[in-house]
Amino acid sequence: MTRKLKGKVAVVTGGSAGIGLAAAKRFTEEGAFVFITGRKQPELDAAVKEIGPNAAAVRADASSIADATRLFETVKAAKGRIDVLYVNAGVYEFTPFGTVTEQDYDRMFNINVKGALFTVQQAVPLMTDGGSIILTGSIAGSKGFEADAVYGATKAAIRSFARSWTADLKSKNIRVNVLSPGPVQTPGLDIYASDDVKGQLKSLVPMGRLGKPDEIAKAALFLASDDSSFVAGVELFADGGAAAI
Repeated sequence: MTRKLKGKVAVVTGGSAGIGLAAAKRFTEEGAFVFITGRKQPELDAAVKEIGPNAAAVRADASSIADATRLFETVKAAKGRIDVLYVNAGVYEFTPFGTVTEQDYDRMFNINVKGALFTVQQAVPLMTDGGSIILTGSIAGSKGFEADAVYGATKAAIRSFARSWTADLKSKNIRVNVLSPGPVQTPGLDIYASDDVKGQLKSLVPMGRLGKPDEIAKAALFLASDDSSFVAGVELFADGGAAAI
């Protein structure tokens, strides 16, 4: 069987845990060499060990333009090109209306929106004709949830980026799509959600459970590969039906 990403070079930001790690593993299993990023070197080292020999890590803060520059200089020196860019790095925090601080706002917008913009802008010169860009969205960008206004707004911005960049990059034949998970059982969810909150999240999902990171990774593989060669500018929900029902 031909592997779907054989010989491809992929970059997965936020690839040291959760959905990003699952996607990096799935991409390498399908033949890609993958660069992952994260803020903590020990987590990156452990992730590379788990992914295997066709992976490398670059420590980078998603909100830092300087770190993005260093990331792509490293990729250029090592491989010379990018075929798949999965902009997955992001942050989520509950921010009840009336208690939102400027720090809350800046943190989420700097990482989720500013980070995505400058990551893509710096990656595109290295991207091959026909390349794929995948942006991590969320059902929160399309639906309204309590204490979710700031995060939801960042993901609505991501959805807008995909539309605009599909138009901007059509001459390079680069496809830009959004992959929007619903509630997924990740280490990050354990940090921000109690068991009661997880129960509430499950109740939002018609399938009655939280998603698994590899289920999102399989959807990312579809968008990364030629299986989605005529798919551009879309938002693909991998959410157990939460956004639609």
